[in-house]
Amino acid sequence: MNKPFAITLDPGSSLANRTGSWRTARPVYGDRLPPCNNQCPAGEDIQGWLFHAESGNYEKAWQHLTKDNPFPAIMGRVCYHTCEGACNRANLDAAVGINSVERFLGDEAIKRRWKLVPPAAESGKHVLIVGAGPSGMSAAYHLRRLGHRVTVHEAGPMLGGMMRFGIPKYRLPRDVLDAEMQRVVDMGVEVKLNTKVDNILETMQAGKFDAAFLAVGAHIGKRTSIPAGAVSKIVDAVSILRSMEGEDKPMLGRRVVVYGGGNTAIDVARTAKRMGAEPIIVYRRTRDKMPAHDFEVEEAMQEGVMIKWLSTIKQTGDSSITVEKMELDASGFPQPTGEIETLEADSVVLALGQDVDLGLLEGVPGLEVTDGVVKVDANMMTGHAGIFAGGDMVPAERNITVGVGHGKKAARNIDAWLRGTSYAAPPKAPLATFERLNTWYYADAPKTVRPMLDIIRRQSTFEEVQGGLDESNALYEARRCLSCGNCFECDNCYGVCPDNAVIKLGPGKRFEFNYDYCKGCGLCVAECPCGAIDMVPENN
Repeated sequence: MNKPFAITLDPGSSLANRTGSWRTARPVYGDRLPPCNNQCPAGEDIQGWLFHAESGNYEKAWQHLTKDNPFPAIMGRVCYHTCEGACNRANLDAAVGINSVERFLGDEAIKRRWKLVPPAAESGKHVLIVGAGPSGMSAAYHLRRLGHRVTVHEAGPMLGGMMRFGIPKYRLPRDVLDAEMQRVVDMGVEVKLNTKVDNILETMQAGKFDAAFLAVGAHIGKRTSIPAGAVSKIVDAVSILRSMEGEDKPMLGRRVVVYGGGNTAIDVARTAKRMGAEPIIVYRRTRDKMPAHDFEVEEAMQEGVMIKWLSTIKQTGDSSITVEKMELDASGFPQPTGEIETLEADSVVLALGQDVDLGLLEGVPGLEVTDGVVKVDANMMTGHAGIFAGGDMVPAERNITVGVGHGKKAARNIDAWLRGTSYAAPPKAPLATFERLNTWYYADAPKTVRPMLDIIRRQSTFEEVQGGLDESNALYEARRCLSCGNCFECDNCYGVCPDNAVIKLGPGKRFEFNYDYCKGCGLCVAECPCGAIDMVPENN
């Protein structure tokens, strides 16, 4: 007599014990790309170092951060933190203060004298870097980590490039800049100051360099044709900011007019205010079109900098300027009105943008220059083999974070070129979007606001304007991270699974599914706070 089909001598083969065979879809753990990481021009693994910071392991967080960016104390002050603009938490309450935590880690590293990872085994290759600014020193750091000998030629008397000569001390204290520059030098990077490269090919041949990275900053202020009186004092903003690093400060007078609307215009106006002047910015468009970042415009106005919107300079005299008022046409472009105003002015500062001195590239075969910038391929190599370029020299947004990112990218490609291979960036994972998050699992946590120097001292000294976080609120701010798209072992999936199909692998190892028991109900997906689980069709 045959036994009923439901009875078997092998319990493990019974459908009652193998519920996974009923599924039409199964859950899969995955790692998605956090929007902050995706946005960072320096290519930082922001979520990765925040993970260590929120556990209180600040040195490990700093080591993780400096794998991509060697200048966290600098970046925590001057980066425009577009990562925070992309942060999913902004849709919940306010973005995580990524930049604040980065500055805290950088300052802790300086205070506690943390050391960078030692270089790899020597490769025997020698790379020339032209320019000791953010892009050049970033490349020097990454190339040295990879085991290459690095020599930096810098035309100026100090390290830092436009970080030193283009950013005022009230935004970036020089002891912070010096500390992070010196840390790269201490890795074995050779720096030759006051050494201008006039011809890149001759310099490479003389020094027997195997490759070069060009990272000359935009130090030349743009001019414009303004009818001027014989004794009119017209200077460019870059020269003013550069001269602030020397012993002889610029003599601008009491009434200073700054012409332009970018961050440099704001910086030079705020600098003039601290020198006792009464600065006025003349800008031909409206505030919403001003290229300067809004928070810097607001800080300048708080400090007493006047701004004349929709105005353009028509003529300068020995003690005054003539300004014409503008109005917007139907397309939103400013047009002259013929209405004239006279402003008293002891000096006029032009802040109309900067150019790069490309004289060192004359006669280089295959190298292309268009509109004042060098053409590079996807690997940041110019048309001449072995010569790479980045920062202000190539087509890109000109800011420090972009420059740092260029340095890292160029270093990886230079390393590959020197070794006769090619560098391929790992493919990007799908983006972790806000819609995938289950935000009800996260507690309300208002963003920590960094302290500001009082307005009186801001107007009269070059003390740092914005303060940093202390250990307690840096830890709090790091813990506001939602870990978008990546499992942080909250145990939700383990707790809600009705079939005990989730297996804990131990601290730091996450989980896996036992598909013999999983029915594919999707409850784990619905209850994952950070959106790190997907349901995929069973036949995939």
